[in-house]
Amino acid sequence: MEFIFPRQSESSGTGPPQQQMPQHAPYPPKTAGLGGTPTVHTDVPITAIFLLLFIGGAITHMTIFQVNLKRGHKFLMSGMMFGFCMARITTCVMRIVWATRSQHVPIAIAAQILVAAGVVLLFVINLIFAQRIIRAAHPNSGWHPYFTHSFTAMYVLIVIALIMVITANVQSFYTLNDNTKRIDRAIILFVGTFYTFVSFLPFPLVVGGLVIPRNTRIEKFGSGRFRTKIAILLTASFLLCLGAAFRVGTNFKTPRPINDPPAYYSKACFYIFNLTVEILVIFLYVVVRVDRRFHVPNGSKGPGDYSGRNVPDEKEDNDRTASERTIMSEEEVFDDAPAQHSEDKLHGDQRV
Repeated sequence: MEFIFPRQSESSGTGPPQQQMPQHAPYPPKTAGLGGTPTVHTDVPITAIFLLLFIGGAITHMTIFQVNLKRGHKFLMSGMMFGFCMARITTCVMRIVWATRSQHVPIAIAAQILVAAGVVLLFVINLIFAQRIIRAAHPNSGWHPYFTHSFTAMYVLIVIALIMVITANVQSFYTLNDNTKRIDRAIILFVGTFYTFVSFLPFPLVVGGLVIPRNTRIEKFGSGRFRTKIAILLTASFLLCLGAAFRVGTNFKTPRPINDPPAYYSKACFYIFNLTVEILVIFLYVVVRVDRRFHVPNGSKGPGDYSGRNVPDEKEDNDRTASERTIMSEEEVFDDAPAQHSEDKLHGDQRV
């Protein structure tokens, strides 16, 4: 989370204390924030480039979603990434508007809230991918009600935290009370820390799922190698965690005057640790086709559903090898042998 915190009021004794402070809310910020106030000559061209990139990402993910839907291949995360790109398109538009009307405080508030709110969707997508990997590696534990409910609780907490940080940020621009500002800052820092934890969570979940001994074979799902799925998820999680950690780390620093920002609040840092890491994740998921790699059968409810072991009896003739895929050689588990080759081998053994 990165917000420009209004600094607590000071009585310096030199000059009228409210000489440059508006007599009504919202009050402009007195401390520096990540990226500072956007300018027409610098921020508008850069933001316009990101605007075009996110438009491309939105079109691509929605096209993938619609094509898959017509084929009966439902992958809701493509729709979620489309929603994220639309949120970032709005963010870029608001930042351009803010650059042209830099003294308009409500526009500044809206632009900063949009920057913080959109990335939450990517955090949720990565948690869903992590949950699918765990369920494939440990079907019994991964489908246990306690484990499932813990993810549901995490999603609820993410939404509650988003409401908290939006409320605290808006309120901080509408009050001059020092204690209220202190509480708002504490809430914003807490939520930023929580979101950094959420962005990092796929690492311990996936690594722990691999280290803990298994009593069943990995249930293959989607296309591609299982180890490749892990590499894709951890790469995206690293990028998002890097951005979240930088934002919350800089927010914990002592606030500086708005006319004397530190180097880590530069415009380069803003675009790198916000929009750049996000657009990399968006196009990474396009290039590696997560809609194929992380797809699971519709209506999966328990162990065996990912691999197709629980297909109805009337489909056994067409999917007679589905249950066999749950018992695979070590090579196939780690995708060192093609799945079709393994099936041919199983059929050959049966003919013998």
